[in-house]
Amino acid sequence: MSKKVLMAMSGGVDSSTAALLLQEAGYDVTGVTLRMFRNEDIGLEGDSRCCSLSDTEDARLVAHRLGIPFYVFNFCDAFRHCVIDHFIDEYNRGRTPNPCVDCNRDVKLGRLYPKAELLGCDYIATGHYANVAFDEASGRWLLQRGDDEKKDQSYMLYTLSQEQLAHTLFPLGHLHKDEIRARAGEAGLRTARKPDSQDICFVPDGDYARVIRTITGKDPEPGPFVHVDTGEVLGTHKGQLHYTIGQRKGLGIAYAYPLFVIRKDLERNIVYVGPQEALFARSLIATDCNLISVPSLPEPLHVTAKPRYHAKDVGAVISDLGDGKIRVTFDEPQRALTPGQAVVFYDGKNVVGGGTIDVIERED
Repeated sequence: MSKKVLMAMSGGVDSSTAALLLQEAGYDVTGVTLRMFRNEDIGLEGDSRCCSLSDTEDARLVAHRLGIPFYVFNFCDAFRHCVIDHFIDEYNRGRTPNPCVDCNRDVKLGRLYPKAELLGCDYIATGHYANVAFDEASGRWLLQRGDDEKKDQSYMLYTLSQEQLAHTLFPLGHLHKDEIRARAGEAGLRTARKPDSQDICFVPDGDYARVIRTITGKDPEPGPFVHVDTGEVLGTHKGQLHYTIGQRKGLGIAYAYPLFVIRKDLERNIVYVGPQEALFARSLIATDCNLISVPSLPEPLHVTAKPRYHAKDVGAVISDLGDGKIRVTFDEPQRALTPGQAVVFYDGKNVVGGGTIDVIERED
């Protein structure tokens, strides 16, 4: 009998083509769109570019063309609690969260497989650009980079467990975007030319401060800009959530040289600014770490590490501190390491693991 797969279909070209490829490979495919939020929850008029009614209809019509069953699962409550509320909490703590990582861990992949089991499916599948492999030598499932370097999404998936990896398919992992659009066009899928979504799904206009104000009903509290070296008060900021580490534009401060956001003091509501040199640090502590290619870190391990999604990975040594904490010491100082962001470790194409940046260790 054909293996059954529950395919997450967002209504975009990637997941549509992934469903097509699974069907062509002989899988028994069922499509599902995950309803993540209601527009009124985020103060949005009309459809967003993700999770919209039109996206759901596109997914439904692709499923109809492929002749596969199609469902819509309502994950709004889980998404609100695990992603949106956490997003707000992190910004209110002076940090810069990565909601896509939270969504994959706690909602999209975290809750989809239990649903798949209820439907009698053997696997779940998504349109992520990543690969899964089994390593016979170690007996471990591996998460690997997608072949298209520009689209690789393994960074967003580092939280996957061994059980999840054993039951997850990424049909697009060995393909490039132009190949995917070509396959969709050849199959006559209505999503073949649909533009990619670039924004955080619940912040379609990029104005995350507006979303936070809408949901909480609170305006951010202004406070002082303070020079990190001299202690000078240089002006008044609009509220900490408007700023992230490394930011230069929009500060509104005239000074002898360019100033950047260096760090934030939540308790005193201070945004510290300073010269670009003050942004560099060589080590950090990551929390809530998950290891994939290795079961543990009995001794320091040299890896490459990505401290943000669009960064190139660079050489680093990782050391286990216990309690899910790992110290990351980079071979060279890194610019604008940001609490709340993910740091992901690699060994070639394999994801070693990752965690959430918590403490930046600066040399005084």
